[in-house]
Amino acid sequence: MNRAMTTALIGIGAAQFLKVPLHYKETGVWDWKKMIGSGDMPSSHSAAVTSLTSYIGFKRGFSSMDFGISSIFSLIVMYDAMGIRWQAGQTAIAVNDMYEELEKLAEQHPGITYRKREKELKEMLGHMPIEVLGGAALGVFIGALSHMLEKDD
Repeated sequence: MNRAMTTALIGIGAAQFLKVPLHYKETGVWDWKKMIGSGDMPSSHSAAVTSLTSYIGFKRGFSSMDFGISSIFSLIVMYDAMGIRWQAGQTAIAVNDMYEELEKLAEQHPGITYRKREKELKEMLGHMPIEVLGGAALGVFIGALSHMLEKDD
């Protein structure tokens, strides 16, 4: 596997791992499921793309076409995490709340029928800006460290 890909994967792994102690610090609960979930601090998507982009910048130069392409890719991914995926999560919260209200109404009014759903929609899909920024900062650090530790070829 090439160094750039390995660096990005380390970014993902580091961010996912850090979600557990950061969640503990915030809530006092060790939740190991955070290691495989989406959302929360730091954004693993942001960490992945910024570790890749910063590594490419250090390796190929910050004025290289590779860095430019990777930078645009990174910005799109981070925008998606904060914008589209965040809004999808907010929509899931609203839909889940509506189902709860519908269940209450059905209990109070036996004539109301509806098709029960199998499970709730997943609500934690995107990130707040601070979570994206945290992932990006982690990614820049990992990309720079990966380049510094690389043996000269």
